[in-house]
Amino acid sequence: MKKYDAIVVGGGHNGLVCAFYLARAGLKVRVLERRHVVGGAAVTEEFHPGFRNSTASYTVSLLRPKVIADMKLHDRGFRIIERTISNFFPFENDYITLGGGTARTQAEFARFSQRDADTYPRYDAALEKVAQVLRDLALKTPPNAGGGLRTLLSGATQGWPLSKLGIEAQRDLLDVFTKSARDFLDGWYEDDHVKTAFAFDAVVGNYAGVSTPGSAYVLLHHVFGEVNGKFGAWGHSVGGMGAITQAMALACEEAGVEISVEAPVARVLIDGGKAAGVVLDSGEEIAAPIVAANVGPAMLFRQMLDSSDLPADFNRRMKNFKIGSGTFRMNVALTELPDFTVLPGKDKAEHHTAGIIIAPGMDYMDQAYDDAKVHGWSKKPIIEMKLPTTIDDSLAPKGMHIASLFCQQFVPELPGGRSWDDAREQVADLIIETVNDHAPNFKASVIARQIHSPLDLERKFGLIGGDIFHGAMGLDQLWAARPVLGHGDYRAPIRGLYMCGSGTHPGGGVTGAPGHNAAHEILRDRSLLARLLPF
Repeated sequence: MKKYDAIVVGGGHNGLVCAFYLARAGLKVRVLERRHVVGGAAVTEEFHPGFRNSTASYTVSLLRPKVIADMKLHDRGFRIIERTISNFFPFENDYITLGGGTARTQAEFARFSQRDADTYPRYDAALEKVAQVLRDLALKTPPNAGGGLRTLLSGATQGWPLSKLGIEAQRDLLDVFTKSARDFLDGWYEDDHVKTAFAFDAVVGNYAGVSTPGSAYVLLHHVFGEVNGKFGAWGHSVGGMGAITQAMALACEEAGVEISVEAPVARVLIDGGKAAGVVLDSGEEIAAPIVAANVGPAMLFRQMLDSSDLPADFNRRMKNFKIGSGTFRMNVALTELPDFTVLPGKDKAEHHTAGIIIAPGMDYMDQAYDDAKVHGWSKKPIIEMKLPTTIDDSLAPKGMHIASLFCQQFVPELPGGRSWDDAREQVADLIIETVNDHAPNFKASVIARQIHSPLDLERKFGLIGGDIFHGAMGLDQLWAARPVLGHGDYRAPIRGLYMCGSGTHPGGGVTGAPGHNAAHEILRDRSLLARLLPF
């Protein structure tokens, strides 16, 4: 039996980050990835001859600068191109754009409401103060309930910056964590076009409506990132998202990490109440006293462990851990760029390089959620379309394009016992028709499509329920309560077993923070053990 100091289950970006830090500290580390390529959901793949794309995760902002610097990703080809404007929203008879600087955003808002234009700088400043709180906490381990003096000190340390916020910022922070996106935005703006430009972020990867309590937090989660030092910005990774994870893999290998692909883990080995290694699907056993799981809590605790190895209350809560981001993902090959009714033209223009959001109104977004609850999917889905070939023409043949379609409000399990295998083509047609309603040349320009229903996302990437965040990001599953109160510090209730994926703080997105933080706690425990057992 091969033996290592640590095994990382899952070669997604957080698993690679965790492995890197462990290996850099001198541990003998092996990463086990079930697919033929590392990267998890952050990969670049050919989905039609000559057409490559980021087939799941497709845009970048949240990756922590410390991780980028420590792994020397810029030296390994990491390059992000910022969006000139962040988003373009076509409505029935008009459109609104977001981004391009404060003055430009105000001028755009003034077309609909001068009051909202005047409000924007105050809103932006208020949200930035709250977003900075998240940035400050992202690379810190949450205080663990029941952890004694260390928990008290950690809680005080992390809570101190909050106490220094002014009362207005504290009120905004409370609003963000408790209110719906609709209620939160109603407190700032009057025009629906303007509210819509912000509300979309509240339903990205979130199976909820903009009127769902707590949805304002997800709005904030998508703005705490940065690109090239610019807070809140989003950008395109040259070469696709796979360029990031391939650069991470190079950093890992240079640090001494052994990476194995096509090595799916069947279960975690437990011996005497402690992690002892893993068993692969092939039956091969690999020993290690440390196992870091970069799979979601639903997969780890429901599929890779025997319930008898877990405390009864923990086991019950993991069975009820909320998953399902309501996501349906498509990639399509195009002969030409979409020609929008409200902003005509097939030649590349600024709006083609932005995030193109098909979600014309707050009521539209709520109705999409209501439809999904009843029918399994929305009759008029919410769609974010990116056209990465307008920025990176290496991804498709000359003159051709690709589109990423990130679609919201699709239940993980269809009602009535139906399977996504039977509905996926019908829903893909619906999504293309929905885009075609706004760009009438779109349907005819599609020459190939790759479909990822919630079930496809589960099968291909191990995202249980198709949940891109490894678990819902409601207030009950955040910070010290992610995945459950008492284990928000990346430690499972089995000694030597750790969690390093998006099902832990600070949650979903390509951040690298869970991998960074979990490695920090693993090394802390190892150092403590070495002091207690110096032999």
